[in-house]
Amino acid sequence: MTNAFGVERARREGTLLGVPLGELGFFQTLLMSAATGFAAFFAATFVAIVAMLGYLIGTGKTPDFARTYKIYGAPVGVLVLLVTFSYLMTLWARRKLRRA
Repeated sequence: MTNAFGVERARREGTLLGVPLGELGFFQTLLMSAATGFAAFFAATFVAIVAMLGYLIGTGKTPDFARTYKIYGAPVGVLVLLVTFSYLMTLWARRKLRRA
């Protein structure tokens, strides 16, 4: 039974907010994964810098701001890149196998 919002179609075809993720090609999948990983890296780094700035204001001790890239930004960026790539490649492979 389908509903007016197309939830079953979204689950079946791999759409997110109306964007057909299941119809991406291989290089588009790579590009989308890299863009999502970069965005997650910069967002995590920004949050870590703001948190360390709060720590600096609260305690008066100067933290090493280079740690925000190494400890927080890079692992989050790589993790999001890998999760996004595996999800989009799964959709791509399912579409290729369905058409074959």
